Amino acid sequence: MYDAPGPVPDFDFRPPGEARLVQASRWPRQIAYVAEHSAFYRALWRGRTPPATLDAIAEMPFSDKEMLRADQAAHGPFGSYLASDSSRINRIHRTSGTTGVAMNIALSRADALLTAAVGGRALRASGLGPGHRVVHTLNYQLWMGGLTDHMNLEATGATVIPYGVGNTDRLIHTIRELGITAISCTPSYPAVLERVLAEKFPGVKPRDLGLKLGLFGGEAGLDNLDFRRRLEETWGFQVRNANYGVSDVMSLFAGQCELSNDLHFMGGDAMFAELVDGDAPLPWADGTTGELVLTHLSKECQPLVRFRSGDVITLTGTGRCACGRWTPRLRVVGRADDMVVVRGLNVFPTAVAAVVNGFQELSGEYRIVLPHGGPYDRLPIEAELAEGQSQSAPLTESIERAFKSVIGATAEVTLLAPHSLPRTEGKTRRVFRPKA
Repeated sequence: MYDAPGPVPDFDFRPPGEARLVQASRWPRQIAYVAEHSAFYRALWRGRTPPATLDAIAEMPFSDKEMLRADQAAHGPFGSYLASDSSRINRIHRTSGTTGVAMNIALSRADALLTAAVGGRALRASGLGPGHRVVHTLNYQLWMGGLTDHMNLEATGATVIPYGVGNTDRLIHTIRELGITAISCTPSYPAVLERVLAEKFPGVKPRDLGLKLGLFGGEAGLDNLDFRRRLEETWGFQVRNANYGVSDVMSLFAGQCELSNDLHFMGGDAMFAELVDGDAPLPWADGTTGELVLTHLSKECQPLVRFRSGDVITLTGTGRCACGRWTPRLRVVGRADDMVVVRGLNVFPTAVAAVVNGFQELSGEYRIVLPHGGPYDRLPIEAELAEGQSQSAPLTESIERAFKSVIGATAEVTLLAPHSLPRTEGKTRRVFRPKA
């Protein structure tokens, strides 16, 4: 049995030197445990001895989602990277399957407690705590965003209402009846609430519900300040990008504090982070953009080493934040598999959202519909008009000019009637590629 170390108290307020000492002290036991108990990594390493210190971790090969998916298919249900005895499994989740076949996630009791502690840090930084009543509206059916993020919310000391998805009209009644002050949901879900309010609660505006704090995650978009302002103006609550994580690694390990628009990386005592460009390591320094690679420092059931997250991020701050935390700050540029290359230019949905949300004539809903497998000489965008707006050639041309000016890519914009794009209670898909 592996006695996985737990959370370090106030880790987010510890300076980099202290934080690195914690990481260095955890690495030898964790990597020895993986080497002894993970058949997957022994096969991947092919007899190579893991480095004794984190300074040499770049010598080890990467692992990625496709490897884990193939391993689970061959060694179901948890894969040969399950390092513990199955009797140690305390909770089972499944990934959303957004980028492929859903994966089974196993957590020991120690894994679950550490996850809640790290997630609680992120949510506390976003302003949630005792005195709040927060309704959690993510899917509780196996997805980690449901129960695990519920436990993260509870770790802040707030009162949590486990609502889940569906029955939006009943949710509105519940918010009013219980005096709920905060909501945990995807960034696209307020649009669903707005539609139901307009249809079934005439005269009731979003501000009338009395929500003070919006905690968002599960989708891109919160890095866009125009989108945040639109939510704040409509709902009258503070908007927090409060829930960033990678399901295979940890459900929630980064969140926005009250004094910064960027995400704080809160999981330094649970994982070691790297940035890479392709296979090449990048410096962990302000302004660096690269793919986030994560290695567990305390994980019992399914420990991962040099796992490619598929998320491209930019480090925006490695010094002390105005909130007092020393944890690094970052922005998520987008998923590597959502990137569209237009005449050699890398375009992510977050950049598209920044342009779309800059037009009051648009609702903020959009999608990228790719007609073929590429290459692409222009970016095909379907953008939905706001209520009361109509299609016009000058508006289309203005939006296309904005794409060229802001992103540098030539866009082919199609304007759609208001309410023509679907709203969802779960993750909103933005990039549609042709089926193979």
